[in-house]
Amino acid sequence: MESGLALLGGPKSVGSEHREIFAWPIITGEVEDAVLEVLRAGKMSDIDVTQKFEEEFARWLGVEYALAHNTGTAALHSAMFGVGIGKGDEIICPSITYWASCLQVYSLGGTVVFADIDPETLCIDPKDIERWVTPRTKAIMVVHYLGMPADMDAIMKIAERNGLTVIEDCSHAHGALYKGRMVGTLGDAAGFSLMSGKSLPCGEGGMMTTNDRRVYERAVAFGHYERHGFVLTLEDLKRGAGLPWGGYKYRMHQLTSAVGRVQLKHYPMLMAEIDKAMNYFWDLLEGVPGIRSHRPPKDSGSTKGGWYAPHGIYHPEELGGLSVQRFCEAVRAEGAPCYPGCNLPLHLHPLFNEIDVYNQGRPTRIANSPPGVDVRQPPGSLPVSESVQERVFTVPWFKHYRPEIIEEYAQAFRKVAENYMDLLPGDSKSGGHFGGWSTFWTTRR
Repeated sequence: MESGLALLGGPKSVGSEHREIFAWPIITGEVEDAVLEVLRAGKMSDIDVTQKFEEEFARWLGVEYALAHNTGTAALHSAMFGVGIGKGDEIICPSITYWASCLQVYSLGGTVVFADIDPETLCIDPKDIERWVTPRTKAIMVVHYLGMPADMDAIMKIAERNGLTVIEDCSHAHGALYKGRMVGTLGDAAGFSLMSGKSLPCGEGGMMTTNDRRVYERAVAFGHYERHGFVLTLEDLKRGAGLPWGGYKYRMHQLTSAVGRVQLKHYPMLMAEIDKAMNYFWDLLEGVPGIRSHRPPKDSGSTKGGWYAPHGIYHPEELGGLSVQRFCEAVRAEGAPCYPGCNLPLHLHPLFNEIDVYNQGRPTRIANSPPGVDVRQPPGSLPVSESVQERVFTVPWFKHYRPEIIEEYAQAFRKVAENYMDLLPGDSKSGGHFGGWSTFWTTRR
């Protein structure tokens, strides 16, 4: 009996594209009116709308301070400066993440040491962190990767034991909960990207948050010179008021702030529907061989927020060794978006091994390290990060709960997994290059 896989000539599981269920961001008349109000008032470079957005964001998250930035990269840069990272300092960061989780540390005179990831959560593995701690370590950069909350209890214990600060990169995890608490409220500071592809899409922008007044004021001193006169209260910061300490102009554009205020107002409702839709999709696939959901355990109090860039975990050993590339090819033939891989391991990129960015005479990664200290990590250093591409794949990101449509897409994955033997004879796709340094979909288009 033939399987009827679409890749082998059978009918597709998904009847049409269903574009409406994936459309994002959702731009309404309310968003347009908010932007037009700023434009017509000529307040594009003011900060009044931005300050309202900050107040609302801080209240929603449950923190004392929120500081809006022009990008998420800038927000994380300010968080690094805010907690005091400087020349010779090291931060520990997962190797599987977007570069903006760590690369800005170069400009502060610091460097990054990468830790491995947990193969199921895809977040930094607490069991691997302490082997990279040195007297030069200043902070742990936690990334709630693909919306999955990292193991913050274990990480905070490690930080406390070693006297380290913790920065949370929440750019994938807006509104996600860790054991009932919002991510972004657990460490010393946090950064959020708000670009148009994120689950909380505001155009192009970022938000830094903290409960620590000194961290907040240092971030203001660093790139928000227009606020020095009414924000800075600490004497060591006030004496340098008037000019941005980092030489950066990091304020958020007020068109982004206007969009952000409207999006934030509706985000809890939109997020709840996404969560319902994505959990329904994975519930339909519970027990299917070879594929596992990438989501927190049920009844754990943890959630994935808006499920930015959802993925699944692949177990080829349950499918006769079928390559993830061949599996994804067959799912796409069924009409469902599915691609292998994720972000490539940063510790293997030349920028973290060979390149002298600032003409210091040696690679920037080690330019400010003490003589004889080399923090570079060669192939084999982080085995999970280096092999994860073969064990992850994308799944559809549903923005609406439409059970009958979601069932079609789930059937595409089930059909391929249950008929994997028909795909083995033509499978020659193991190995090769896929995933991407900047965005994991770069190599797919």
